Amino acid sequence: MAGLVPSATAIKDSPAVERALSRSKLYLLISWSMLYPEDDEFLDYLQSGEFVQDGRSAIESLMLSLDDIGGERAKKKLTAVSKLIDRVEEWVSSECVNWQLADLQSEHRRVFSNVITLDCPPYETLFGNDHVFGQAHVMGDIAGFYKAFGVELSRDIHERMDHLSVELEFMHFLAYKESYARCHDGADKTQIVVDAQKKFVKEHIGRWVPLFSRMLTKKADSGFFYYIAEFTSDWMDFDALYLGVNPQPYSEADYRPATFNAPEGQTYECGAQDQGNELSMLLDEVGAQSFMDRKDKEKDDSEKGSVGA
Repeated sequence: MAGLVPSATAIKDSPAVERALSRSKLYLLISWSMLYPEDDEFLDYLQSGEFVQDGRSAIESLMLSLDDIGGERAKKKLTAVSKLIDRVEEWVSSECVNWQLADLQSEHRRVFSNVITLDCPPYETLFGNDHVFGQAHVMGDIAGFYKAFGVELSRDIHERMDHLSVELEFMHFLAYKESYARCHDGADKTQIVVDAQKKFVKEHIGRWVPLFSRMLTKKADSGFFYYIAEFTSDWMDFDALYLGVNPQPYSEADYRPATFNAPEGQTYECGAQDQGNELSMLLDEVGAQSFMDRKDKEKDDSEKGSVGA
């Protein structure tokens, strides 16, 4: 994977930059973990110990630079994430060390199936939307975030835009952009990226990923994806506390097997490896600011319109 750390001379607010880089790395690790392994790259990443090394390094850096952001609850969640990295390390050394690509692919199919599985579907629009129009609205909102930040999805990996890996890689992208903005772009542009992260966690991944993680824990039962499910659950709790947002997570009663079908010919692609990490693909800040302003105006108009209804 591409390196995430800019040159040392670029770092101005070191703790804030370190926090953003560490969060970016951890989002990327989860994103890549959930993808179907097409080749040996991710398996090599696990077996070489680099997955554990990168995860542990990011967690330690984040812990050292946290500065009480999120309070004691955030520290406890981050500690829980650290322990799960230890569990992954134990699994790699005891089981994964002798795996071939076919073994990892088989495990992925066992948990996620070859088709959209209804017991832990990794797609946001399958949660909390009992009507196709609700699903289309969510898809449109996700697309708005991506478009506002000039994100182009990789041609290498075909997935819908609401796939968990795509959404988590978008958060990786935003956190990485935050680190870049803190070094080069100033307070205003940095705040745009921070606000986008807060909105995306509050309105999207913070709502459906906790329930998905519980479902994945039950489906996987043991092994790598069990630990990644637990990892994802604790990480989402931590990041909501870190960002100071309070998502309203879906419950089991909100899960309704969906019937959403993408328009004919429409596919979305995710590249959680190097494709999604290029700074040349980063933000159109003017467009991003316009999108944020529009979102706030729509929310205000909606709240005004509901008064006296």
